[in-house]
Amino acid sequence: MRALLVVLALLLSACAGAQDGKTTITFWDNNGGPGRTPIYEELIKRFEAANPDVKVDYVGIPSSSVQQKYDTAIAGGSTPDVGGVTTSYLAHLAGQDALEPVDERLEGSSLKGKLIPGLVETVRQTSADGKLYAVPASGNMDVVWYRSDRFEENGIKEPVTWDELVAAATKLTNPAANQYGFTIRGGAGSVFQLLTEAYSYSGVEKFYDGGKSTVADPRNAELVRKVAGLYKKATPEADVNNNYTQMVAQFTGGSVAMMHHNLGSTADVMKTLGPERVSAMPLPKGPSGKRTVVPNPTDGFAVFKGSKNADAAWRFVEFLVSPESNGYWNEKVGQIPANTDVRNAEWIQKNPAVKMALGVLEDPATVLVPAPVHLPEYSSITKTDTEPLYQKVLLGQMQAQEFLDQLAAKLTTAQQDWEKRK
Repeated sequence: MRALLVVLALLLSACAGAQDGKTTITFWDNNGGPGRTPIYEELIKRFEAANPDVKVDYVGIPSSSVQQKYDTAIAGGSTPDVGGVTTSYLAHLAGQDALEPVDERLEGSSLKGKLIPGLVETVRQTSADGKLYAVPASGNMDVVWYRSDRFEENGIKEPVTWDELVAAATKLTNPAANQYGFTIRGGAGSVFQLLTEAYSYSGVEKFYDGGKSTVADPRNAELVRKVAGLYKKATPEADVNNNYTQMVAQFTGGSVAMMHHNLGSTADVMKTLGPERVSAMPLPKGPSGKRTVVPNPTDGFAVFKGSKNADAAWRFVEFLVSPESNGYWNEKVGQIPANTDVRNAEWIQKNPAVKMALGVLEDPATVLVPAPVHLPEYSSITKTDTEPLYQKVLLGQMQAQEFLDQLAAKLTTAQQDWEKRK
C-alpha cells in the first residue's frame, strides 16, 4: 500500500512538474476590443494545442493608448514577449532598443520568401539601420467606397481618373434631396488621407528627393485644389470637421455616394449597405497615368528584446503569420494577408475589395510611396500643425500651394534632423 502511495505521489509530482515546466509568453494585442479579441483567442487556442509546451497570456490594449503603454513598459522593464505593432510607431520602439531584429530568424523560417515584398519593405523602411524589427501580417490600402446602385441608376462608370471622379460627384449631387456625390475628411486624420489622394494624382514616386520633401510639388497642389473645389458643391458643408466616424455615418446613411477611406471600413459598409449596393475602387489616377500608392501603416508582430522566452515568442509569431492563421485573421477583419500562400484562398476570391487591393499592391506597375512615419514628429506635423491649415484651404482662406509649402518645410526639417541622429 505504501509503495502504491509513493508511486501515486511521484506521478502527481511529475504532472505538476509538466504544468510548471510550460513556457509562458505574454502577447499584447495592439488593437484589443470586441471585434478582434475573439479572433486572437481562437488563434491562441489553436497555437497552444499545437504547442503544448507553451502557454500564451493575452492582453488586449486599445489602439488609442498602445504606444503610451509600450513606452511605459519599456521605461519600467516590463515589456511583453510578443507585441502587435504597426509601422506608425515601430521606429519609435526600435529607437529605444526595445525590439529584436528578425532578419536572421526569417532566414531560417518557413516564412522566408512567403511575405508580400512591398509590405516587408514598408516595415524595413521605418528602421534607421535597415534591419527588420517586425514581421508584417496585414496590409491595408486606401480605397474609394461607392454606391454602385446609384452609379448604375445614373449611367455612371467607375471613375478611373480624378477628373472622372469629380464629374461623377457633381452629377450625383442634389442638395435639395440631401444627396451629395462625395464626402471630404476635413477634421481629424484629414491630412494623411489628403496626401494619399495627392500622390495618387501627381504620380510623384518619392516622398523625399535629395532630402527635400516632395509634398509641395505643383501637381500635388493641383489635386488639393480639385478636392477643395468639391467642398459645399458636391459635399455636405459639415465636411470641414469630418472625422472617420462621421464620414462612415454619411455614407452608410445614404447622404453621400462616394467615400475615401480604406479596407478598415469593410465591416461597416457591408453590414449596412451590402455587396449589392456598394463597391470599392482604388484611388483614381492623375494625368500621368501612373499608379502611385501611399501605403497605410502595416500591421505586424515584434519580439521584444527583454523577453526571456524569445524562441517561444518567435514560434508564436511564425504561427500567427502562417498561411492558416494569417488567412483566418485577415478574412475576419477584411484586410490583405501578408502571407502570399493565402492569395488564392476562396474567401479572397469572394471579397472583391480585398481581391482588388491585393491586385493593386502586387501589380509590378504600382509604385509604393511610403510616408515618413519613421519621423517622431510625423504625427504632430500632419495632425496638430497641419489639419487646421487644411480646413482653411477648404474654407477658401488659404491657397493650396501655400498650405503644402508649409507642410513640406516642416517635413524636410524633420527628415534632416532624423538623418543627423542616425
